[in-house]
Amino acid sequence: MWRTARLVAAKDLGIEWRSRQVTNQVLPFAGLTLVLFAFALDRDEITARVAPGLFWLATTFSLIVLVQRTFAVETADGALDTLRVAGVDPAGIYLGKALALAAQLVVLEALLLVGVIVFYASHIRPAGIVLVIVTAFLATSGLAFVGTLYGGLAAGAKGRETLLPLLLLPVVAPVLIGATRAFEAAFGTRGGEGIRAGVEISDGWPWVGMLAIFAAVFGAAGVLAFGPLLEEA
Repeated sequence: MWRTARLVAAKDLGIEWRSRQVTNQVLPFAGLTLVLFAFALDRDEITARVAPGLFWLATTFSLIVLVQRTFAVETADGALDTLRVAGVDPAGIYLGKALALAAQLVVLEALLLVGVIVFYASHIRPAGIVLVIVTAFLATSGLAFVGTLYGGLAAGAKGRETLLPLLLLPVVAPVLIGATRAFEAAFGTRGGEGIRAGVEISDGWPWVGMLAIFAAVFGAAGVLAFGPLLEEA
């Protein structure tokens, strides 16, 4: 299973390296989202407060674009059918595609974090750096697991371009909420109260626990369910 996962991840990342989708399409889209919100909200104190939420909102929108692109390539050339007929372990396919998707999201998030700091005049408290790293790892894992699972579900459906967001967005809402709350603790902001609210770093760790549970549940569900999804697709 793990050997299959490594091969599938290498294949997907190789396709991305040649197509440069993240750098040519997804990153400009996510960056434009941050810039537009910065202009719309205008005031520095407002943008600093909402920066964590906008960061994860832009990441979630980018996830949809990445998943659609990944499975569009697979269905266009019949790669998924070929892997299924060849008897390749579906769990390995799922984990490999999730790993490749997570790697692309990590690159995107690193660049978006710089954009948030620059455009929204935000800063991460030194004590919150570990919280940011752990939150990003778990949230990215959860998004990658869910995105791969629902991407496979929608791959063979008509109108999958519109179906995928309808399926995906309600499910990733807990990740969006939990990651935003954890980032608020790391940045020292909370909703409409700002830094003056005295948000503690410890306030973010319960949300990290929720993200860990979410990633574990959907990781296990994907390993078990991806095979039947491929059969249906």
